[in-house]
Amino acid sequence: MERTVTIVPEAGLHARPAARFVTTANEFDADCTVSLVDGDPVDARSMLSVTTLNARKDDDVHLVAEGDDAEEALEALADVLTTPEDEES
Repeated sequence: MERTVTIVPEAGLHARPAARFVTTANEFDADCTVSLVDGDPVDARSMLSVTTLNARKDDDVHLVAEGDDAEEALEALADVLTTPEDEES
């Protein structure tokens, strides 16, 4: 399964949004990757890999998930990327 989403948090995939993204990826059994639309995919469970994408607000990123809970994983990861930081719970 795959999905393309636009990053909403002001910090992009850095700092707190990246930590939240990686934590969310680790909650699922599915293997998840993330990439800039024209870039190489990296492991969504790795903080170092995710932050080295240098993904910024309004960048489109491509999410791919494979496994039993892939649909749920994609939904949760997309939610992290499309929720402004001031709305995080």
